[in-house]
Amino acid sequence: MSQPAGGARETDAWDRSFRPWDLYFGVVWAVTLIFTIAAPNSAPVRATAFTLFLLLAPWYVWFGRAELMRGPDSRGALVYIYVAIGLFVPPAVLVGEMRSAAFALVPQCFMLLSMSRAMWAVGVLNAVPVIGWALWWRPEGEAIFFNALFAVVSLAFSAVLGSWIIRIIEQSAERAELIAELEASREEVSRLSAERGALAERERMSREIHDTLAQGFTSLLMLVQAVDSELERDLPGARRHLDLMADTARRNLAEARALVAGGAPADLNGNSLPDALRRLAARHGPGPAEVSVEVTGQARALAPALEVVALRTCQEALSNTARHAGAGARAAISLAYSDAALCVRIRDTGCGFDVSAPSGGYGLSGLRARAAEMGGSAEVRSAPGDGTLVAVHLPLPPPSPPSPTGSPA
Repeated sequence: MSQPAGGARETDAWDRSFRPWDLYFGVVWAVTLIFTIAAPNSAPVRATAFTLFLLLAPWYVWFGRAELMRGPDSRGALVYIYVAIGLFVPPAVLVGEMRSAAFALVPQCFMLLSMSRAMWAVGVLNAVPVIGWALWWRPEGEAIFFNALFAVVSLAFSAVLGSWIIRIIEQSAERAELIAELEASREEVSRLSAERGALAERERMSREIHDTLAQGFTSLLMLVQAVDSELERDLPGARRHLDLMADTARRNLAEARALVAGGAPADLNGNSLPDALRRLAARHGPGPAEVSVEVTGQARALAPALEVVALRTCQEALSNTARHAGAGARAAISLAYSDAALCVRIRDTGCGFDVSAPSGGYGLSGLRARAAEMGGSAEVRSAPGDGTLVAVHLPLPPPSPPSPTGSPA
């Protein structure tokens, strides 16, 4: 069998190709026939042994090969070994040179039978031909001794070789099982990783939509209500609010395009973080709801993901201020840069709320999740009648060391 494309794992060695075993059996079988032809026995004895031994080859091809490929301890394996021994022993009794065929049959016993059964079969293959030969031909004691010694050595070698074969097969089966479990675990991990990735992406999209499009649509609804109340008594105010609606719709469209393209938020596109926050603050004023922006420390470009978290934090906090803080509430944004962290604080003078009370909203939980993804933390402090403080702490990587004098930056 050729190797699978892409280096995929193959099956056991004896499953990939059985031709080496076929070649080994064929060589031993042919050599044994040659030994029989050259044996000193009479022609009728050699012909009888030769004819009986010939049957072993078709038995192997027709039945034994399939059992060897199927695996050990099957019902057919016992049948094959018993018949093979029956075809081997009579010729080996008649012609001693026939015993060389045991070298082909012994490995098959260990490949097809359990260790105890294989040792019994190997004992029969090594001992019975010598005993039968001695009883049939009545040779001299010296010949019996050397043939018996050869049978003992062959039996010992067979035991060592067989135990090694069985151990290899058992280890291969165990490793195959472990590999199958590993592949199943890998598939499960891959599936869970894909599900987790999809869940994380859904959560990210939910936060983005909540912090951008949903807030924009909320602003549009508020402006529609304002225009509806002003159409009869304050036409200039209605027109001003219509202009704000158009501007909000354009910003929502820009945010939607950035969201689809996976780019930076519209406010950060080509702008620094302080400039983006000032633009965000300007949309909430001027007037009673004016928002101030204070920047401390050395402002610098940060990783886009960090700046997005800072911007979304301010958007969420100001949106909550506009919806819940009450009329005339003022807000202030503080952006503090240091070597180790970026701190964003949004404080308003609104009516506040009880932070321990359950909330069905998504904004604050999404705010905390954003900060946690960057390795930071988010804190919300508020109390009825005491305003609200939202603080996010984002760790920054250490600044790059300055380049040595004279070396390229």
